[in-house]
Amino acid sequence: MGPGFPWGRREEAYRREVELALGVFAERADARAAVRALGMQTDQEVEAFIDYVRYSASPGMLGALYRMNKEIDIRQVLPAVSVPTLVLHGSEDQIVPVEAGAYTARHIRSARFIELPGFGHMALGTGGNRIEEEIEQFLTDVWQTGGWEDAEPDRTLATVLFTDIVESTARAIEVGDRRWRELLERHHKLVRRELLRFRGREIDTAGDGVFATFDGPARAIRCACAIVDGMGELGLPIRAGLHTGECEMADGKVAGIAVHTGARVAAQAETNEVLVSNTVKDLVAGSGIEFIDRGAHELKGIPGEWRLFAVDRGT
Repeated sequence: MGPGFPWGRREEAYRREVELALGVFAERADARAAVRALGMQTDQEVEAFIDYVRYSASPGMLGALYRMNKEIDIRQVLPAVSVPTLVLHGSEDQIVPVEAGAYTARHIRSARFIELPGFGHMALGTGGNRIEEEIEQFLTDVWQTGGWEDAEPDRTLATVLFTDIVESTARAIEVGDRRWRELLERHHKLVRRELLRFRGREIDTAGDGVFATFDGPARAIRCACAIVDGMGELGLPIRAGLHTGECEMADGKVAGIAVHTGARVAAQAETNEVLVSNTVKDLVAGSGIEFIDRGAHELKGIPGEWRLFAVDRGT
């Protein structure tokens, strides 16, 4: 749950839902009771859900999936979806309220929301035909109206990475101009090697820091960790920050609030720390990357309070 989104589950309700979901692995009669309590209504829906879960997951995997989903919050990146989008939601869904589907559509540009009367959480039997018809009609409308061409190509969802050398001025004075110049050259070489390795795009490598973008947050995190480790071998302590959001692309330059947010996240990082926004953390759920909660922060010039997480590089 959160401001403007009251359909999330409280902790107690979440634990109850997990308990009921795991009940599908019990004896058939007990499994039916658990699934009905979970929100399934018709006999057909109950039986289909039991078979669906039993054939696709183990109890351990199902529990892990629920835990992962509980941590994901992508509300901040919905406005960055710039392609035509179709959101379908059953009017009788007792597990995910129809209002949640409508919320998703409202926050995506060019989204079409269709409430399917009589549909529950699952599309069963001839219900699949109705969904197929809606998808076909949507794609036809998009094609005829040129909706794909109307999508904004100059705005894209990207993960931004900022790094900078900690106390660079003091280090430059300590080693002298010539040695410092050599260290910066090695710094830039290492950064570019890791960007190439993790398919990052260098936007600016000026002075003692780097600004790069990635089309995947997990690769961005791994690249940042590799850069921090490499700089340690050079004796250059650095900090790194990442954020994912909608960026404006023009003439090879990248701008927008997401860029400013990434820079502010980096400024909060400790020495040799890779710090990410809550958005990045949510988007890499299931990747195996672990985090340490660094609490809520105010980012200079960025509205609201931001929860930040350090990458657990011991994992």
